[in-house]
Amino acid sequence: MNIVLLSPHFPEQHFRYAAHLKQMGAQVIGLADEPPHFLKPHVKEALSDYFWVSDMNNYEELIRICGQITYQYGKIDRIESLNEHWLETEAALRTDFNVAGIKNDTIERIKKKSEMKKVFQAHGLPCARGKVVLSLEDALAFATEVGYPLVMKPDTGVGANHTYKVHDAAELMAVFENKPQEPYILEEFISGQICSFDGLTDRSGKPVFYTSTVYSSGIMEVVNSNDHVYYYTLREVPPELKDLGMQMLTLFDVKERFFHFEFFRRPETGDYVVLEINMRPPGGPTVDMFNYSNDFDLYREWAHVVLFNHFNAQVPRLYHCGYGGRKFHKAYLHSHEEVLQVCGPWMVQHGQLSPIFRQAMGDYFYILRSGDELELLEKLAFIQATREIPARAVVAFGQAGV
Repeated sequence: MNIVLLSPHFPEQHFRYAAHLKQMGAQVIGLADEPPHFLKPHVKEALSDYFWVSDMNNYEELIRICGQITYQYGKIDRIESLNEHWLETEAALRTDFNVAGIKNDTIERIKKKSEMKKVFQAHGLPCARGKVVLSLEDALAFATEVGYPLVMKPDTGVGANHTYKVHDAAELMAVFENKPQEPYILEEFISGQICSFDGLTDRSGKPVFYTSTVYSSGIMEVVNSNDHVYYYTLREVPPELKDLGMQMLTLFDVKERFFHFEFFRRPETGDYVVLEINMRPPGGPTVDMFNYSNDFDLYREWAHVVLFNHFNAQVPRLYHCGYGGRKFHKAYLHSHEEVLQVCGPWMVQHGQLSPIFRQAMGDYFYILRSGDELELLEKLAFIQATREIPARAVVAFGQAGV
């Protein structure tokens, strides 16, 4: 099988997908704008070949190189990036080279928040009211109808870039006048805890692995307030969340793909409200966290699914696995050395993040695991305690007030 991986060197851990594909016999061809002599040795080793382009946003250049790959290796069987940024490029290349997977005719409904919302509403899934606003008059009329606060964000945005919470008409006018020149969607603000339904499907759309994560704060709040974040995996997926997630897998025809579906959980009722869908693995080191939670290798299992349509591992859900991010500007109560000493028995990974992720996820991170949810949360609270906020109440997911 000939598999083209776009940007196989970034994020840093993505070379593992390539390495397992190659070990299982695939021709793994990297395609990126990173000069070959800058590729790290383990990335080069993971690839069968590598093709350089001067600009990944130059589609004509990508077409030419994929044509060269086809001439040299034969028909391309898969084109993947496992990266939100390149989903539309993947779809266009699959369309032009007749490669299996998401193509141009379906990409909009998994990239545009407004198109996702149409699917949610058509099938009765609970979601925030929203509208693409093309003028300030449109925005003010929607605000009058729905009321404040509101969230304003790019219709095809990634993460929390250029996403704003507005509390009144004056803020809305200021944001609208200074926003980038691209379509924006305005949504009612939903108060609740962010959680996700994540996993991997096989070629038929059957979920061969699924799990859930719970977040301390939304990425919009973290980015806009320059705060830190923690999140962790659950050992058991709540039944209501699982039911919603399974329904969405069918509605969006998710086949041979990672998925990352985001929800709000209302604190007063425990009900779930759909936020958005993402057809790729969750960001940062979250796939590593899934591995630590289950003592398996999801990079390897993804390769098994792509090549042989089979997921070999058991999913024991042995641990809750938590991520605690730190921002260098914060005055933490406990030093790095104290964190390692106190949390060492639970620590499985720590280090600095790539600069591109730091605004949302922190400058430095610690990953811990425990079979006990409250024990894990206590350790995360220790890591993130500041001189201003020395401790926080530890409440497990699903308990009162969460």
